[in-house]
Amino acid sequence: MPLVLAVLAPARRFFLAAAVWLLVAPLSMAQVGPLDSVAELARSRSTQPWRVPAADLPAELAALDYDGLRDIRFRPDQALGRDAGLPFETMFFHRGRYHPQPVRVHEVLENGQVRDVPWRRTDYDYGKNTLSTQGWPDLGHAGFRVHYPLNNSAYKDELVVFLGASYFRALGAGQQYGLSARGLAIDTAGASGPEEFPRFSEFWIERPRAGATELVIHALLESPRATGAYRFVVRPGRSTVMDVSARVFLRTGVAQPVATLGLAPLTSMFLFGENQPRPGDFRPEVHDSDGLLVESASGEWLWRPLQNPDKPVVTSFAVPGVRGFGLMQRDRAFASYEDAEARYERRPSAWVKPVGDWGPGRVELLQLPTPDETHDNIAAYWVPARLPAPGEAIAFAYELHWQGDAPQRPPGAWTVQSRRGQGYQRAEQAALTAGQVQFVVDFTGPALDALPPDAPVRVVANSDANGRIEQQLVYFNAASRSWRMTLRVRPIDPAQPVELRAFLQHGNDTLSETWTYIVLPDAAH
Repeated sequence: MPLVLAVLAPARRFFLAAAVWLLVAPLSMAQVGPLDSVAELARSRSTQPWRVPAADLPAELAALDYDGLRDIRFRPDQALGRDAGLPFETMFFHRGRYHPQPVRVHEVLENGQVRDVPWRRTDYDYGKNTLSTQGWPDLGHAGFRVHYPLNNSAYKDELVVFLGASYFRALGAGQQYGLSARGLAIDTAGASGPEEFPRFSEFWIERPRAGATELVIHALLESPRATGAYRFVVRPGRSTVMDVSARVFLRTGVAQPVATLGLAPLTSMFLFGENQPRPGDFRPEVHDSDGLLVESASGEWLWRPLQNPDKPVVTSFAVPGVRGFGLMQRDRAFASYEDAEARYERRPSAWVKPVGDWGPGRVELLQLPTPDETHDNIAAYWVPARLPAPGEAIAFAYELHWQGDAPQRPPGAWTVQSRRGQGYQRAEQAALTAGQVQFVVDFTGPALDALPPDAPVRVVANSDANGRIEQQLVYFNAASRSWRMTLRVRPIDPAQPVELRAFLQHGNDTLSETWTYIVLPDAAH
């Protein structure tokens, strides 16, 4: 499986806002229910020039800073569905300087009628702000959040949020917000120009019945070079699942064609971790996700620990097809983070499970430098081998699983920790290993648990042409009842990256996922 590496020159950031699939069947009227065909609306707009959405905020609202906007709160007693005692309730976010563009929201009633959900100043508590809201027109909404009794029947927790561009995120029981998903990614990497951020400009929320256990949301996506129709079926639970189907069109008549179309984009944060500790911070690890997991259609499972690089880095996993991928938070122990406020051990993993055959393509991973945990610096998405022609639909469907303490794992064995660095060495030994990079990686899982401690397990490891593996061994670690692999590699040119791959084998049987790592160039080069 070839791995492609690119180092991007311009630095950039993903700002936390609040994002997976390939199916050829079109969206039908049955799928959009009583709505006019959102897919037809998206197709029609793909033939028209892009029009920049208005952001005509009242000046005093546009001037509010972060704290001022935080003081504007939606009144829970005005939530959509509250009056009828429905299990799902929808509340809205106010527009402001950070989300200036309006989002239109409609409710689809049980009889099929569609009604607008307008902005009303009386729906909000403006806190300490003194604003002349009386003369404001219908401002629209910045986004919305859905509440549901996720953890107990006495309280409706936040379940899912749509806010900012095409960002959304959700929670399962006992989880705390972490990574986000998006509807679509355009030219996130590999293009000469800047990234394009499509946005959900309009939503239709189907009014649930009493006692409903799922919520259906439709969305129209628009950007300078693409349009799309999306349908989300949200099913809350221990792992909340979102069934997503979509049809995307590239606009006709655009001057700059799309270079990289990213389906199933996920966005997360990795500041530091066990493979990249940070001196001076009392916390052992700080991240919303600690690795990328990929299940290839060939049956191979790949695990890549995340990093916070000095320069933007893109790596790709080219596969004949994909059964799933996700940004995972495998480490679920509080002691790994020691952050009593952020509670990183409660952050969800997001696992993308395609519906239908996506065909060949690649899972692309973008890692950006970040100075702190307030910036998202990780993105992963699926890039199909073939781009659709302008005006041609690309349709896809997937399940997006927001997982907690039982994240997706390979059936055999998996990585539980990846540590980098040398232990104690005598002077003569240190001289021999100078310039080497050592990894200590622990594996566990049923395929290993079934073996005795003295079983002849071996490491199968390889490097690209810029690395020379000088030691590889594995042994049973009685202290943790796992199998520990140590791997030492010597970069031939320290100014260039090294790609590593390793897995555990017993006889002819592959026991574990493939651990993959990119040794980034020495910062001094």
